This record gives sequence, C-alpha cells and structure tokens, in this order.
Amino acid sequence: MLAKFTVSNFKNFNSAFVLDLQDANAYAFNTASIKNGIVNNAIIYGHNGVGKTNLGLALFDILGHLTDKSSHEFYYEQYTNAINDSVLASFKYEFLFDGNIVNYEYEKISTKAIVAERILINGKELAKIDRQISNEATINFKGAETLKRELYNPDLSLLRYIKNNTELDKNLESKVLTTFFSFVDRMLFFRSLDDNMYQGIEKGTNDIMDDIIEKNNVNDLEQFLNKASIECTLNTVNNFKGKSIAFDFEGNTIPFYHIASTGTISLILFYYWLQMLRENSKVSFLFIDEFDAFYHHELSALIVEELKKTGVQFILTTHNTSIMTNDLLRPDCYFLMNKNKIRSLAKSTAKELREAHNIEKMYKADSFHV
Repeated sequence: MLAKFTVSNFKNFNSAFVLDLQDANAYAFNTASIKNGIVNNAIIYGHNGVGKTNLGLALFDILGHLTDKSSHEFYYEQYTNAINDSVLASFKYEFLFDGNIVNYEYEKISTKAIVAERILINGKELAKIDRQISNEATINFKGAETLKRELYNPDLSLLRYIKNNTELDKNLESKVLTTFFSFVDRMLFFRSLDDNMYQGIEKGTNDIMDDIIEKNNVNDLEQFLNKASIECTLNTVNNFKGKSIAFDFEGNTIPFYHIASTGTISLILFYYWLQMLRENSKVSFLFIDEFDAFYHHELSALIVEELKKTGVQFILTTHNTSIMTNDLLRPDCYFLMNKNKIRSLAKSTAKELREAHNIEKMYKADSFHV
C-alpha cells in the first residue's frame, strides 16, 4: 500500500508537497476504508487549479523509469516548476507491504532522466546512486555482488538495472523488492474527460466493447447500467468489424455509441476498468481524476461503493460535495487540497468529528481549513 508521498519542484509543486495516508483516526465506522492504519479509500477536493491532476501525474511519474506500462509523456513535457531555480524534481514514496516499509526516492530532470535514486527496506539502504557526485552506484542486495557499479546512462534506473540483471538471493529483502515492483506494475491512473487518458496496467490500446464481449460481461454490463438507473437491454450484434454491443428495443437494435449519452459513455469507460479491478491482484492502486465529471450525484455514490467492494486502494478527485458523507466514507478519507498542502477533514478542524455530523454542511459553512 502507498502510505506517504512527497513531491517538490514538479509542475505546480514548488516546495515539498506531502500526501500522508497514515494519519488516520480511530473512528468506529466505515472501518474497511482503512487498512493497516493507512487510508485505503480517499477522495480529494480542491479549487480548480490547485494541482489535483498534477498530484496524480506526480504519483505516476514512477512508471516512466520502472516499467514499460502505458504512460503519456505529453503530460510531463512541462516537468519542473516554472519559478523554482532547481532543475531537479524530487519524489519520495513510502509503501507498506506485509508489515515491511519501503522508502523509494529519486530526483529527475525529465520523466526518463534520473539524477539520483535510493531505496531502503525496513530502514536499511540497499541501493543508491547520485550522479551529481559519482556515476558509481552502491548496491547492498545479496546476490548482486558481481554487478557492474558504474551507470553512466541517466535513462537507466538503478533499481530496474538490478532487477533485470541479477537473480538476488532468496531473502526478505529480495521478496519485498519483488512485491514493490509488482505493486508499481499494477498501478492505474485514468480520467474520462476530453482525452480519456490512462497510465499503467497495459501497453497499447484495447477496444472497450471488444474487451467486454471477450470477457462475456455483456449481461453483467447490462445489470450494472440498470443499477446505475440507465434502464436498458443490451445485446451483441454483428457488423463489418465483427461483434459489437447494441441497445435492444424489443428486437430492434441500435449500436451503443449511436445513442449513448456522454455520461453513459463515461460510465462504460469506468466499467471497462472495473472489470480489471474485480480481477484478483490485477490492480494494486487506482487514481481517477474528476471521477464523476459526467455523473448524477447518486451515480457518484454508487461508483464509490463499487470501488470499495474491490478492496483496491484508490484516490479520487472531485468537486461533488454530495458524496462528502459519513455514510459513504469517513472524515479521515476526505482530503482538502490547496496549492501548498493537503489534509483530511479530520485534521482540518479542531472539532471532534462524529458519525452523526453532516460533514458536507460543515464544509459548505467553511468549518475546515487546510
């Protein structure tokens, strides 16, 4: 699980910006939203322009050098902060895997070029390089003793170099490293605004409808849409491209995309990824930017409930305060963000929050301050 993340000199984040998911309270309700003392279900609020999307991009910067998964370099072209004198963006992650703490940090000048990199497992430094000082790496993993230490190519991650070029001794540290890489490989970021952009999970593109048909999920999709108050009957039809999904009106079929609303099309995209979320261990961490931009508030709540069922750690961004309720999550799962910091509702007021409090009403009354 992701426990803590710090970023600085990346896009709008000039100084250190810290997202701490460990700062949970001892509430006795919606306990499944917290795992091992870490927030498992988080929703972020903030004014336009404070950097909610950039926070997601910062969290997923790690994909650029540790994986071959899909990433959109276009969104990383303006990399460092415009008013910061440094050319280095800094990223620090803290993860918890089965009681083991992984601290991974690095500095980059672009999404590929790494200047410094370091990993600690349970406080022990196991690999480090700082090209500002030397191109020679420190490697303390057992089994990596014969690896070449000089790494001159800044596009080559030290950690990925170790993973791909040696068989480490089978011990706790190598096991945790494998778990760490597996987690990063299964991270997913997506948004369903104008560009339908995603990062992580897979390389390339799949046709959404083809994927649903191939997984025999057309009936399940129909049930999902009806549950979302989109009354419909679905069927598969043949066209010049093969099979596709269509609305069935008592035997008269109309291709899905010919009459589906913007909100319904957005919901189909969500369902496409939900299939993967439901598959055991397919997704480790999920970030959805403006997750309910096209949804009715009741549908927004349904989406959160569906995500909770998967057990996957997720972070959502939204402007929809109707889902800011203790019936859905809890005060330490809702976060308020401005350009300089982010804190949960529980940490944004001196008042002791209880399950009976109407936290949306309190929010609109300006009772919380980051």
